[in-house]
Amino acid sequence: MVASELRRQLASLLVVRASGHRRDSQRRYPRWELTNDELRSLLEAGVGGVILLGGSAEELRLRCEQLRSWARQPLLLCADVEEGVGQRFEGASWLVPPLSLAKLHRREPERAVALAERYGRCTGRQARLLGLNWVLGPVCDVNNNPANPVINVRAWGETPQTAGALAAAFVRGCQDEGVLACAKHFPGHGDTSADSHLELPELPHDQARLEQIELPPFRAAIAAGVGSVMTAHLSLPALDAQRPATLSAAVLDQLLRQDLQFPGLVVTDALVMEAITQHYSSGEAAVLAFEAGADLILMPADAQAALDGLEAAAASGRISPERLQSSLERRARALSRCWLPELGGLQQDLSDLVTPQERQLSRELLELSLERRGGQVSASSGGVNLMRLDTQLNCPQLPAVAPALLRPLAAGFQPTVIDQRSPSPWSGDPQAPLALDRLAPGPVFLQLFVRGNPFRGSAGGDEPWPQVILQLLAQQRLAGLAIYGSPYLWEQLRELLPAELPAVYSPGQMPQAQAISLEALGLAEAPLEGGFTD
Repeated sequence: MVASELRRQLASLLVVRASGHRRDSQRRYPRWELTNDELRSLLEAGVGGVILLGGSAEELRLRCEQLRSWARQPLLLCADVEEGVGQRFEGASWLVPPLSLAKLHRREPERAVALAERYGRCTGRQARLLGLNWVLGPVCDVNNNPANPVINVRAWGETPQTAGALAAAFVRGCQDEGVLACAKHFPGHGDTSADSHLELPELPHDQARLEQIELPPFRAAIAAGVGSVMTAHLSLPALDAQRPATLSAAVLDQLLRQDLQFPGLVVTDALVMEAITQHYSSGEAAVLAFEAGADLILMPADAQAALDGLEAAAASGRISPERLQSSLERRARALSRCWLPELGGLQQDLSDLVTPQERQLSRELLELSLERRGGQVSASSGGVNLMRLDTQLNCPQLPAVAPALLRPLAAGFQPTVIDQRSPSPWSGDPQAPLALDRLAPGPVFLQLFVRGNPFRGSAGGDEPWPQVILQLLAQQRLAGLAIYGSPYLWEQLRELLPAELPAVYSPGQMPQAQAISLEALGLAEAPLEGGFTD
């Protein structure tokens, strides 16, 4: 085999990161998103996959067409759209987080499974219309650790039975639309308290425990025919004391391939994550992952270095021709299972991107998962709308017309935002932690956007919100409470509230979740603020 042919074959097993926007100046995350010149060069050299993030639905379709025009082979085009395509690409359906169906599954399992399948079908159909053929979901982790900083509401359940039943239903719905699904993060990232984007978590369980808790959802997804499985960047000392799961043959080859009999594509989680980059170079991480049993190398920190490392390993015999051929064949089989349009074939009118049935699904999921108590929020001429966010910058949950801003404002509550970049809101007094002297006087309507998210390092439970609730109640300043995201924070705080105090919880954080939640508290739709700008 000539060197250039070998390099092209290895390149087909790389998946690189790109912005959903078409121009370099529009990249939101230039640290990870390649320039167009870099993308075009890599695709022309044979790179076989791209993961996309950002932009509108219409932009994504144009971007996928552009990427396919640069490639000389069929591409795997994917996105992390665990909560519907609209989670990442504006204009498509942004659905309530998967964990919202877990409670329903305990009460009405058949209805929950049917909704999870519709959820997958909605995600797969919209992904396909926009040019994607691979969805990086469902999350098959069992979120049995409320302190988990990165899984949280992304999981489909807190028990193996619920997580497995709902994840498998999502797989069926998604793949029925001609789009590959991806079960992640193998062998289970739910019972960890560290974020693998920042460090290497440890899962201190033996295989018997894995068989009881972590593995059943993956078995269910495999039984449903899931096309791919993504690895987890975590340490499993009981199975491999030397290497993380992504780089471990004991986990990927023995456990996943041999024991669970998974025949499809194995893809690494992003190798740019610090759980890997703190310990391995791009080239060595790619080679070790491939040796361990991965077929596709996702987001290496340096794509050229990863390709160089793989080529050198193949040339030296460290990677055998047979091993390479098996991954190439699995990739080809995966492509044969999913929808592959002809170049220029994305012509369908996007006016029906979101069908009436999908709009109804979005609302039904939000209404089913909504919890409220107490009365309605009273209008105030001088109140404070105190909102806690991860960040105000690049925050799709809080556009300028967000209901969380406008509806309280119409009732007299002026917005004040706390985020990681704002001055500290804390007084230093454990009994009265909120520095009320830094807020305007008057009643406080408190809105908390808290959930596990990558790169935060916590699930939000490390902030003194119980003490803040008691402090505001003691001063008779708490006008109402809305929590968007973590059910664990809601469960913690609702026990502190007087029965009559207006309070609402939604697992969703998107504007539609805000509108439904605030409507339940009597905060009606408000007129849009502002006028023309120049």
